[in-house]
Amino acid sequence: MSLDEPHNSDSYARGKTLSEAVNPGMEDALKARYDALVPGLSRTLVDVAYGQFYARGVVDEKTRLLATIAALAALGGQTKPQLKVNIASARAVGASREEIAEIIFQMTLYGGFPAMINALNAALEVFESEEEAT
Repeated sequence: MSLDEPHNSDSYARGKTLSEAVNPGMEDALKARYDALVPGLSRTLVDVAYGQFYARGVVDEKTRLLATIAALAALGGQTKPQLKVNIASARAVGASREEIAEIIFQMTLYGGFPAMINALNAALEVFESEEEAT
């Protein structure tokens, strides 16, 4: 198997379908940015993160994305790019602005006020982008 081939065609296919539904063009963007340096990174991320984790079932996509937002918010400001992607994905599967803000606010207890403020600022940027697109 080459580095460009998926590790598991079933999980890659599930991951590709889900990633395109919640974050269209993500694999292509990752490939253009990173695959020359780390061959296969884009496919691995789609296969593992989306195909083996996000597409597992058990909990719905919205719940899984809200949990991801919570974790990224608690980790702090260094996660802003990933936080914005996951906030946009959560919005794509039906999470409201209020639900996202409440999840971020709850993380004050675990990541502190600076982490919560940074995460809310990332959310506001996503919400402002939504408004500009309409």
